Amino acid sequence: MQTATAIKNPLTWVPSGYFTMALTYNLLTAATVILFNNLGMDNGQAAAYASMLGIAYTVKPLFAAFLEMYKSKKFFVLATQIIQGFGYLAIAGIMHLPNYVTLMMGLFWILSFIGSTQDITSDGVYVTSLDPKTQAKYCGVQSFSWNLGKLFMMSAVVASTGYLHEHVFKHDPHATGSVWVDSWQIIFAALGGFMFVAAAWHWKFMPQGSRADHAPNNTREAMGTLVEAFVSFFQKKGIWLMIGFALLFRVSYGFLLAPSMLFMKDSLQNGGLTLTNQQFGLVYGSFGLIANVVGSLIGGFYVAKVGLKKALFPLCCCVNIPNVTFLLLAIYKPSDYGIISAGVVVEQLFFGIGSVGFMIYLMQQMAPGKFTTAHYAFGTGLMALCMILTGMVSGYIQQALGYVGYFVFVMIATIPSFIICWLAPFHVKHEHEMAAKT
Repeated sequence: MQTATAIKNPLTWVPSGYFTMALTYNLLTAATVILFNNLGMDNGQAAAYASMLGIAYTVKPLFAAFLEMYKSKKFFVLATQIIQGFGYLAIAGIMHLPNYVTLMMGLFWILSFIGSTQDITSDGVYVTSLDPKTQAKYCGVQSFSWNLGKLFMMSAVVASTGYLHEHVFKHDPHATGSVWVDSWQIIFAALGGFMFVAAAWHWKFMPQGSRADHAPNNTREAMGTLVEAFVSFFQKKGIWLMIGFALLFRVSYGFLLAPSMLFMKDSLQNGGLTLTNQQFGLVYGSFGLIANVVGSLIGGFYVAKVGLKKALFPLCCCVNIPNVTFLLLAIYKPSDYGIISAGVVVEQLFFGIGSVGFMIYLMQQMAPGKFTTAHYAFGTGLMALCMILTGMVSGYIQQALGYVGYFVFVMIATIPSFIICWLAPFHVKHEHEMAAKT
């Protein structure tokens, strides 16, 4: 393994690497909800199509080991960023063609696998280039940079489409359909250009990354490692309850995510709040995401203070109970952006606090063992599967129930989360819990 002193300053590549990772993931799984809505898809289609684009990120543990056998991790990072650059330019180029939506979805599917490969190998560079002490030192930078990428995508990028649509191309901000193509073309072209710049930057500053311990030398070894990790996962004590936890802890949020964004943009006649892309980018993409980041910091301090076992049920309450803010917004339909922003901030702040419990539970209870990284990836994959399945049906259920009825449904969907949280096993003891007992 390369030591921290043998490579360039991590500040020259860790922030840019994780910022770039976040752009593609959040474009495909979140910003596309707004894109599809702008292009005139109904809520069911917009939510389903955006959710399906996350499948590659769900199954990435299944092909991660095979990437260890070829070239360097840096090679894959650069290759994926260059391919993404051409991919975004291709999307910009086809958007005036007949039936471009089908072609665009095909390119999005390809980019989802390219983006998930970028995630795997960027994480690999981080883990194999930095010693454990340096990894811990830059962990906060890593997380902040990823969240900054998400913030940029959901605020600056989405708002920019609204600005171009309304002020450059002089279209009605509430119109939908092909009138949005010009604005999104510019954004995709800019994203393509950024990916080329990112690749050039990382070519100069990113270290190569080294092979992981026990990396497979051939396809047979890689498959054997995957099978062994998979079998040992199901041999863990209490694994079925842990799987239930991974699937159900955030189930209500899975139902809430896409419809909550569509609710803020939908017309008053349909029960929405009629926000433009610019207003959405400010309210949800800026205020909401900043509140989410602050909440995650608060949640981390809370777990560190009282321990996960005591904190888990209160954190479950934080994830689920504040969903009622969208029900209240749907009932009263305020036109004041301050009130709308306050509702989004409250929900995102408490979700940020509560979601920490999910990640720490996976780290401390599901992941420990010989295949820690693989088992943690299985857990996050199960969570992503929950988000995909709930997201795929969420828009159609919302269309059937209306927004008020749907947000009542979301509150009912919190019940499985409380039940599985109460039943979640704690078989792995940690120093904090043992110290608390003494």
